[in-house]
Amino acid sequence: MPTVADLGEFGLISRVTEGRVQPGSTLLGPGDDAAMVAAPDGRVLASTDVLVEGVHFRFDWSTPEQIGRKAAAVNMADIAAMGAAPTALLVGLGCPPSTSSALAEELAAGLWAEAKAAGAGVVGGDVVSAPQVVLSVTVLGDLRGREPVTRSGARPGDVLAIAGRLGWSAAGLAVLRRGFRSPVEVVGAHRVPTPPYAAGPAAAAAGATAMIDVSDGLLADLGHVAKASGVSLDVRSKAVPLAPRLAEVATALGADAMRWLLTGGEDHALAAAFPPDAALPEGWLVIGSVAEGSGVTVDGRPYDGTAGWDHFAPS
Repeated sequence: MPTVADLGEFGLISRVTEGRVQPGSTLLGPGDDAAMVAAPDGRVLASTDVLVEGVHFRFDWSTPEQIGRKAAAVNMADIAAMGAAPTALLVGLGCPPSTSSALAEELAAGLWAEAKAAGAGVVGGDVVSAPQVVLSVTVLGDLRGREPVTRSGARPGDVLAIAGRLGWSAAGLAVLRRGFRSPVEVVGAHRVPTPPYAAGPAAAAAGATAMIDVSDGLLADLGHVAKASGVSLDVRSKAVPLAPRLAEVATALGADAMRWLLTGGEDHALAAAFPPDAALPEGWLVIGSVAEGSGVTVDGRPYDGTAGWDHFAPS
């Protein structure tokens, strides 16, 4: 089995891009000094995430294809959270020279598959030597004539709603840390998140006043909205849906399922504030309210515990 060193930089790039079909928004794809992407709105959203082996993924827990899908998904969720549609991905891959070319090709296959699922293309990138596998993905997005939905627009009297799943990735991580590989649907949720891409633009069209991608935990990310908007947000715990499967897993592990829902990261659901008279799009569920004040509460009280993930917090 050849390594990436055997193929060389350009040989590897050719291997992972050859024969791929681009969406109509890609005017010039991989193979030149830069790609060219249509921007009919005249404005382009851009977001970047970096995934590091041993921090964001492990090859003994996930396949390279799953890791590629995750790398694309976590980035495109940020674009959806602005009320936009992802159009193009630029990918940087760092890996040891001894890395199997098959592993790199599977990573690329996952990236292409998730991009296609969201209507985007992989339009370019770079490959470098590194001590461990690192994926850096930049995604571009199209607002389609609408204003971006930022974190700063929530107003007292708005309702707080979510779209997508919460707690599943945290439950899957807990299962993997115990050395198990099932239930498959729970572990799979940690390996590959399923952001509700279409829910972002739908929320923008419905008049969402603020929105955010739930990447670090619901309470932690709502804290960003509360701070940016200068409001307080209250989550009604009983309104946050707890899937029976998660309750079963929590019982089996002796864990707190509600903590997974409120503080678990990497599900990449969307949370948004809407005017009280707004008709919420399909898939959105009211879980709380916006009021004057500051910070985030649960059932009217400060939450007892860590609100979510912080990369630089002491371990």
